[in-house]
Order: sequence, then structure tokens, then C-alpha cells
Amino acid sequence: MKLSILDQSPISTGATAQDALNASLELAKLADSLGYTRYWVAEHHDLPGLAGSVPEIMLSYIGSQTGRIRLGAGAILLPHYRPYKVAETFNLLGTLFPGRIDLGIGRAPGGSAEASLALSGNYLEGVRQMPEAMDELLSFLYKGFPDNHMYANVTPAPVPPVPPLPWLLGTSEKSAKLAAINGTAYAFGQFMSDQNGADIIKTYKEEFREKQNGADGKALITVSVICAETTEQAEAVASSQFLWKLQSESGNRSGIPTMDEARDYSYSAEDYEKIDKMRTNMIIGNPNFVKEKLNELAENYEVDEIMIVTITHDYQARLTSYRLISDLI
Repeated sequence: MKLSILDQSPISTGATAQDALNASLELAKLADSLGYTRYWVAEHHDLPGLAGSVPEIMLSYIGSQTGRIRLGAGAILLPHYRPYKVAETFNLLGTLFPGRIDLGIGRAPGGSAEASLALSGNYLEGVRQMPEAMDELLSFLYKGFPDNHMYANVTPAPVPPVPPLPWLLGTSEKSAKLAAINGTAYAFGQFMSDQNGADIIKTYKEEFREKQNGADGKALITVSVICAETTEQAEAVASSQFLWKLQSESGNRSGIPTMDEARDYSYSAEDYEKIDKMRTNMIIGNPNFVKEKLNELAENYEVDEIMIVTITHDYQARLTSYRLISDLI
């Protein structure tokens, strides 16, 4: 099984955004040394506790200090941007780091309605035009335009020796079908979906259309995992994420709380119900338990690659989790 990482650059309480981004670099360097396949950084806008708003800048920073691992966006939120600009940006990254760049595309807003308005004006119109924007982006990068098209002679320079590999990220059958129609690879966000992901991946594979971009029907799933030496330690580490999500829902814009804060917090019955629901999309436990669950997911989804997202207060606990997981496969 291939293992990869999705990093949301969480900001811990008592830490700064710079601390979070430096921790992301350290995680990427560790992933490079441990043999992880990909390292993707997320795009979020004005969300409490998350520092990653411009993936392409982080990718250039990380790429300059790693040597092997594939780097990508998880994801560039296409409704906010013009396809040509995205093509230019990732062609430049592909020129700097040949054969290592993934271009993950998403359609989520990545933040509040107000942040979307400030970023791109009419986000909903961008969502409506997503199929056309995907086609335009892929035309710039791979298949070209007809001779009579207005962009026929426009090149998103520089052109890298190996083009970035396109991925569509999603949590629904609609996104899977869009990926299949366009011949891109597909990443299913199991960690934030309550849909039948195995059926969605199956739909993607059945409807995939071969294209000249190297995707070859690749599919992966992204899962939330916290691994520690013991189950008790893993549960304690996970408690920070649970409390952070509860606080975020209530409008608290603080960072990831400490385990002590999570232990001493006064939870309501409704809070416990929400935490139980969070657990359904997470794997929390010791190495043997995590290995068992990852293998079950890979078999159920019929994929050979799993991307892992891990949010902790303690950055060292996050590094430990990924070290332990890398030893499992």
C-alpha cells in the first residue's frame, strides 16, 4: 500500500501561523525521508486554526527542501481562479521540481461566504462553470485547443519537462463522474464525507475515460488518522481535535487546544453526540489497530493508496503518528 499525507497546517494554541507552517515543512521533510508517496497542502481562507491559504507558495518552499516526494495541492479551489493562472502556476512548479508535482483541483469555497466574496466575487457562478473551467485548464496543460480557439496560441509558460499530474478531489458521485469524464486521477475525501465512498470510487473507475495526462485511472482515499504507541495515548491526542471542532462550530476562532484543555472541558450531552459522529470518520489507536483499519479501508475501496490527514495540538505527536504509520506497511 502507498501512503501519502494531506497537511492542513493546523495552528496550535500558544503557537503562531509561522510555527504551523514551519511544522508543515518539518513534516514534509520527514515524509520525504520515510518514503511517503505524496505530500499535499490544503487551501483554506480565514478559517480558525488553519494557516494554509496559498498552497503554491508552500509547495515551492517545501520543494526546495525535499528531494523525492511528490508535492501537490489538496486542493486548488478552481471556482475562485482563472484556469490559465492555475496552469501557469503549476507549470512553473513543475519546471522547478520536474516529475514531482500534482495539481489537485477542488470546488469547495474553502472558507466563509464573506471570504469567498473577497477572494473571487461570485463563487457560486464559478461552481456552475466548474466543468467548463476544468476542460479549459486541462486544455492549457495537456490537450491543447482547436486551431480556431481564441487561446490556441496561448502557452502557460514555462512548460515543464513533465506536466503536473491532474487530480480532482471530491466527496460525491458528481465529483467522481467529473474526474472520470475528464480523465483525471481522483481523490475521495473519506474523512469529511458520510456517503458510500466505495461505490463512488467504483463509479469513477467504471466511467473513467483514458486521456493523455498520465492519470491512468488512479484513485486514492483521504482518511483522518491518529496513531500512538498505545490506544490511551492516541485517544488523548485525538481529544484536542474533537474540542477544536466543537469550538469552531460555536464560533470560537482559537487554535487547536491542548490535551489538558480537552480533558478539563465541560462537555454537554450534545457535544458527546457530535464527538461520536466525528469518530465514524477517524482511525484512532495503536499501530496494530491502525494497520488493521487501513488495510480494511484499502480492501473495501479497492485502492492501493491512502492519504492521511492528522491534526494534533502537539506537533511532535503528529510526527510520531506518521512515523508509526510508515512502519506499518
